[in-house]
Amino acid sequence: MTEQYSPERRTALVLTGTGADGAYHAGVLRALHEAGIKIDLVCGRGIGTVAAVFASVDGAARLWDHQQGLWRVTAVSQLYRWRWPIRVLLALLAALAGVLISPLFFLAIGLVVYPMGLLLGMGGLEAGATLTRQYADLLAAAFGPGALPTWLPRLIAVIVIAALLTLVIGSVLAWRRAPLRRRSRGPVAWALLGAPLEGTAAAEHFTAGLWDLLKGGTALKAPANEDLSRRFAELLSENLGQPGFSELLLGVHDLDARRDLVFGLVREPYRRTLFPPPGGSSVRRAEAFDLSGLARDHLLDIVRAALSVPGLTDPTLVRFAPDAYWRGEVHRLVDRPAGLSRLLEEAAAAGAEQLILVSASAEPPGPHELGRPRLEPLGRLSEHAASMEAAAVRDALRHIQHRFRAVYLIRPAHNPVGAFDLAGAYDERSDRQHSLTELIERGYEDAYRDFIEPVVAASGEHLQAPAVDG
Repeated sequence: MTEQYSPERRTALVLTGTGADGAYHAGVLRALHEAGIKIDLVCGRGIGTVAAVFASVDGAARLWDHQQGLWRVTAVSQLYRWRWPIRVLLALLAALAGVLISPLFFLAIGLVVYPMGLLLGMGGLEAGATLTRQYADLLAAAFGPGALPTWLPRLIAVIVIAALLTLVIGSVLAWRRAPLRRRSRGPVAWALLGAPLEGTAAAEHFTAGLWDLLKGGTALKAPANEDLSRRFAELLSENLGQPGFSELLLGVHDLDARRDLVFGLVREPYRRTLFPPPGGSSVRRAEAFDLSGLARDHLLDIVRAALSVPGLTDPTLVRFAPDAYWRGEVHRLVDRPAGLSRLLEEAAAAGAEQLILVSASAEPPGPHELGRPRLEPLGRLSEHAASMEAAAVRDALRHIQHRFRAVYLIRPAHNPVGAFDLAGAYDERSDRQHSLTELIERGYEDAYRDFIEPVVAASGEHLQAPAVDG
C-alpha cells in the first residue's frame, strides 16, 4: 500500500529507457527541479544513465536548456544510425538492382517513344520518324552483340568489388578504432559487418556535454575519459549532501560475467552495505563497484556501456583494475532493459524509502487498441525497444514494490516517438510529426500530472521553484 509522500523520507529517482527516451527524462527533471523536489539518490539504466549523471551534480539543466540543451540540438538526430559500411552496401545494392533492371528501363522507354513518334508522323512532322530512329540506334548501341555482354558484366563486377572493399576497410577501421581488443572465435567473415548501428556518436555527444558542465567557463581541452571520470567522481564525492547534488547508482550488464553490474557513489552507511571492501570474499565484489574507489576511472565507460543497445551496437570493452575482483580482465558491457529490477533492488538496499520511476514507454494497450506496425527498420527496432521497456517496468514494479513505502510512476499516456526516432516521428493519432522538443514538454507535463500535483501538492507540501530556471 503506497503511503503518503513525505520529503523527510529518503527518495530515489530512477530513469530508464533507450535512445530518444532521454528527451522525456529531460522534461521530467525540469519539472522536478522547478517544483523543488528533494532527491537523495538518482539511478539510471540505458539512456537514463545520462540524465542520472547530470542530475547527480546539479547539471540536469544542460539536458533541457532552451538554447543549447543536449536534447534540443540537431546533433541528437545522429546519435544512433546505421554503420557506414551498411549504408554503403545498401547504396551499392540499389545500384546493382538498377544495373540489372536497366535493360527493362530502356525497353520501357519504347512504350512512350513509339506512340509519340506515331502521333507526330500522323501530324505530318518529320520529328516522329527522327525520334523513333534515334531510339532504335540507342537500343542497337546498348544491346548489340558487342555492347550488352560487355558493359553489364563490367558494371556488376565493379559494384561487387566495391562491396568487398567496403567490408574489408570497414572491419579494419573498426578494429583499429577499438581502444581495447579481445580475441574471438569462429569464422573471421562474421566480424566484417559487425553490429548494424553505431553508438559512438551518442557517447561522444554526452561526454562533450559533461565536460562543458565540469569545466564551467574555462577554455580547457577535454581530458582523457579516465581523467574526466576521476574529476566527476571527486566533484560528487566532495559535494554529497550539498543542495543540488545527489548520490548516484548506474546499472549495466556484463556479457562475459553473465550478471548485472551496479556502479555507484553513495554516502555512509549505505556505501559499506553496497560495496564490499577490497580483498574480501563477498560475491558482491564481482558485481558492485564504488565510483569513489577503484572504479572511479570507469564512469564514462559505464555511460558508454549503458548506451550500447544489445544486439544492435557493439558492446563496450572495459578493462577492470588489476587489483579489482576481475584482475585486469577486459569485459563486454551492454545495456539490458530487464536489469531495471536489479537497479531497483540496489536502490532499496541504499536505503530509499520512496521511489519515483520515470519511463517514456506508454501504458500497454488494452483490447481493440492495436496500432498499425511500423515497416521501416528503425521503426521496428523502436517498437521492439518500447515493448521490452514496458515489460521491464511492469515486472520490476511487481517484484520490488514491497521494498518501498511509496512508489510513484511517471510515464506518458501516449508516446509516438520510439527509441530510435531521434529526428522525431509521425503521430498517427494527431496526424502530424512529433519532435523531441515536444517529447521534452510531454515529460514536463506528465511529471506535474502524475506526481507533483496529485502526490506532492496533495500531501500538503509547499512547492517552491528554485531561484535559477533552466
